[in-house]
Amino acid sequence: MAQINFSDEEKQAIGQKVQRYVAEEFDLEIGQFDAEFLLDFFAQEIGGYFYNRGLYDSQAVLEKKIEEIGEAILQLEKATQLKR
Repeated sequence: MAQINFSDEEKQAIGQKVQRYVAEEFDLEIGQFDAEFLLDFFAQEIGGYFYNRGLYDSQAVLEKKIEEIGEAILQLEKATQLKR
């Protein structure tokens, strides 16, 4: 798996969410640097779990769509003397 990287804008937005969460849940104020450091830790240590879940969910959607396409193709089939 490739390393999970966020743009500077994404890091800032996520960092603000981390700061808000830590303040509300733990009554602790942390700076943007600490929030981004925590984000980097989570991305490296548990990001793969979220990434893989996204892949599995995408695969399930794709499989469903392929099945729908296969059914649509069968509906287009013309009647012939030969049976499959």
